[in-house]
Amino acid sequence: MNRRISASMLAADFCTLRDELAKVSSADLLHFDVMDGNFVPNISFGLPVIEAVSRCSDLPLDVHLMIEKPDRYLEAFAAVKPEFITVHYEAVVHLQRTLGRIRELGCKAGVSLNPHTPLDGLRYVLDDLDLILIMTVNPGFGGQAFIPAMLDKIRHCRELIGSASIEIQVDGGVTAENVGILAQAGATNFVAGSAIFTADNPAEYIEKMRRA
Repeated sequence: MNRRISASMLAADFCTLRDELAKVSSADLLHFDVMDGNFVPNISFGLPVIEAVSRCSDLPLDVHLMIEKPDRYLEAFAAVKPEFITVHYEAVVHLQRTLGRIRELGCKAGVSLNPHTPLDGLRYVLDDLDLILIMTVNPGFGGQAFIPAMLDKIRHCRELIGSASIEIQVDGGVTAENVGILAQAGATNFVAGSAIFTADNPAEYIEKMRRA
């Protein structure tokens, strides 16, 4: 499976959003952490920002709903035609139904797990999944340090999915310095925000991540 770099727009400077998008045009995806201030202790951005970005960039969109009761908003976010819509394992009651609805809406279905959440329940919905997002920090804020214990979780996730065509995405503290070991553990999709957008040359940093 191809490895992909997802630029997290949470770290972008929204005063110059079009310029920020140009800086990360060599990424594979644009990742959006949608936060509601309830599921996570922060509020980020919503549909209007993602709609605006979709008009300014040709990159595929990756929408990560860090919100309570995400089923209420699936149709609205699917309307911007993202490649992925990811919901949190901890935030939905009927996960298989939610994942099926995401696919019905024409998007790939993802599920995210907080650092403390075990993988066990995913074995029953593997056929409904296109992406598993393993949070490698506690969600809610950018710029946090990677939690080393998540390396084992990534390895166990790779064992769980076997040969299934499911991307393993990692988000939180991902840098050019640790992306290699994350890939060795089994990750295939790497979300980076602060590391990319604070680099002197984001495009060069993305290439550095690819080489690593």
